[in-house]
Amino acid sequence: MYYNKLVKSGLRPSRRTVLKGLGAAAGTLALPGYVRAQTAGTIKVGYISPTTGPLALFGETDGYTLDKIRAFLGGKLESSNGKTYAIEILDRDSQSNPNKSSEIAGNLILNDEVQLLLPASTTDTILPAAEQAELYETPCLSSGAPWQAVVMPRGGAEASFDWTYHFFWGLDEALNTFVGLWNGLDTNKKVGMLFPQNIDGETWGNDGYGLPVPTRAAGYEVVVPGYFQPRTNDFSAQIAEFKKQNCEIIGGITYPDDLKTFVTQCNQQGFKPKAVTVAAALLFPGGVEAMGPLGNGMSSEVWWTPAFPFKSSLTGQVSRDLAVQWEADTKRQWTQPLGYSHGLLEVAIDVLKRAADPLDRESVRDAVAATDLQSLVGHIKFDGSTHKNVCKTPIFGGQWVKGEKWPYDLKIVDNTVNQLFEPEQKIQPISW
Repeated sequence: MYYNKLVKSGLRPSRRTVLKGLGAAAGTLALPGYVRAQTAGTIKVGYISPTTGPLALFGETDGYTLDKIRAFLGGKLESSNGKTYAIEILDRDSQSNPNKSSEIAGNLILNDEVQLLLPASTTDTILPAAEQAELYETPCLSSGAPWQAVVMPRGGAEASFDWTYHFFWGLDEALNTFVGLWNGLDTNKKVGMLFPQNIDGETWGNDGYGLPVPTRAAGYEVVVPGYFQPRTNDFSAQIAEFKKQNCEIIGGITYPDDLKTFVTQCNQQGFKPKAVTVAAALLFPGGVEAMGPLGNGMSSEVWWTPAFPFKSSLTGQVSRDLAVQWEADTKRQWTQPLGYSHGLLEVAIDVLKRAADPLDRESVRDAVAATDLQSLVGHIKFDGSTHKNVCKTPIFGGQWVKGEKWPYDLKIVDNTVNQLFEPEQKIQPISW
C-alpha cells in the first residue's frame, strides 16, 4: 500500500524510502548509517512558502524569520520528555505554483523524511501540500489563507482530516470586517462591487456566500456592473455604472496593478467614493505606495500589525518588537505576513517540544491536535468550535493613512469581528 502511494505521487523515491516502503527490514538493518540517522535525535521540519513568482510578497518575510528562529534555537530543541534533539528546518520555495508545492511537499515527506510539514501562506502553497501530507500520513500545520480555502475543496465543512491542521481567519469574517468598516462612515449605503474574472472574483462575488451577502444583510444596496478582466487598462464601464447608481462605497478584491488603474481613472473621471475597501491589493505597503497620493485613505482587512498586543511564547517579543527589528535589519517597512511567519514557527516549535516523541509522526500529530498556546498572532487551540482541524485567529479592519517614517501606515480602525482590543483610530472618508 505504501509503495502504491509512492508510485501515485510520481516522485522518485530515495533508496531508504523504497526500503522503508517495501518493508525490507533486512535491507534496512544492513545500512548502519541509515539506522544511525534515524536514532541520532535529529528532528526535521519542512517549511514551504512562495518566495518567488506572483505571490512572492506573501513569502517576503519567511527567509528572514527562519534565520532568526534558527539562530534563536541554535540547532537544538529541549523537549518536555527531558531529551535534547538536533533540529533542522528545511525551507523550500513553492514558486507561487500549486504543482511545485505538491512536488516539494512529497519530496520533503518521502525523501527528507520530515516529522512536520509547514506550508506557510497562500492557498496555492497550502492546499496541495496539505493533500500530500494527508496522503502520506505526515503532520501538517499551516496558516496564511482563509480556512475555507483549505477545507472546502477537500470535502467541505463536514470533512475531517487526520494529519492536517490550519489556523487563520475565515472568509466570512473578512466579509463582515468590510461591512464593519463601512458602518463607521456616514454614507448613502450604496456599495459598488469590483470583482475580477477569476477564482478570487467568483468567490468574493458569489451571491450565496460572498461579499454581497453580509452587505445586503446590513442594509446596504449592492451594485455589481459586471466582472473585469485582470490587467485591464479601462474601468470606464464600471465607473460609469457606479456614478449612475451614486455609489459612495467601493468594495471587492483586486490586485495592486488593477486597483491603481481603477483609482486613477476614478479620479480622472470625477468619481470620488468615500471608501475604497478591497482585499489583496492593499495588504502590502508597496501596493498602496504605487498609487501615490491616491493611496491615502484606502481600507482593507488586517491580519496583523505592530499594534497586536500578543506576546511570542518562543522569544517573549511583542508584535511591535518584531516590526522594529525587521525595519532596522532590512531597511524596509513591516508587512503583514511578518507576524504569521513568526507565529507559524512559534506554534511548530511548541508542538515539537510537547510531543512525547518528536521523531515519531503520530506523536507529533497528536501534539498538533492538542495545541493550546497564546502566540504572537493570538490563542491557538483546535477546539472544534469552527472545524475539527481549524483554529480561527483575529481579523480587524484597517485604513492606510499618511505615515511619519514611511509614506503610509496601516491603522486598525474597526474591531467589529474581534473585540480583543480597541481600534487605534476611527475610519475617515477618503480625501480625494
